[in-house]
Amino acid sequence: MPKLIIILSGKRKSGKSFLTEALTDYFGGDNCCVLTLAAPLKKQYAETHGLDYNRLLDTSGYKELYRIDMIKFGEHKRAMEPSCFCTMAIDQIEEKFRKDESKIWIVSDARNKYDIDYFIANYGKERVKLVRVVASDSVRDTRGFVFTRGVDDNNSECELDDFETWDLVFWNNNSSEFENIMTQLRDLIYS
Repeated sequence: MPKLIIILSGKRKSGKSFLTEALTDYFGGDNCCVLTLAAPLKKQYAETHGLDYNRLLDTSGYKELYRIDMIKFGEHKRAMEPSCFCTMAIDQIEEKFRKDESKIWIVSDARNKYDIDYFIANYGKERVKLVRVVASDSVRDTRGFVFTRGVDDNNSECELDDFETWDLVFWNNNSSEFENIMTQLRDLIYS
């Protein structure tokens, strides 16, 4: 059982990956591991459709060619088993991180309430910290965001918009906000 699970959620190009890297640097790679819930989805999708899994993981246009179909694929899998990608992501963690109570897990991409409910139900609310990463539309645009119908208006992108029980909301519009979030995260984690 991990010491702490930090669950990040946010829209595309809000800065979830940026914050994940910053947290990994802060805690140190030997003390934390990143769970990417989209990785098992992309792996299954790639295997099912004969695609390049590694290219689905990167930020290239390759992934965008399949994004809408991957969303449908993921919805179908979650309809059968809502926590399937959570359990698969945990299965991919090295054993030392699964069993060591001093380790921290960073879930880099929660997309729906099932993801959050799974970790709280299985690890306890006291171990789970929920962080929403938010950036203005204009900032997201500068990061390469382009609204895509069927993606950005889908539950996988919008279901947590009205979720209200975040432990922390990180406005990721500029570097001064980043310093503030790191202070707030330290206070949240060590309180």
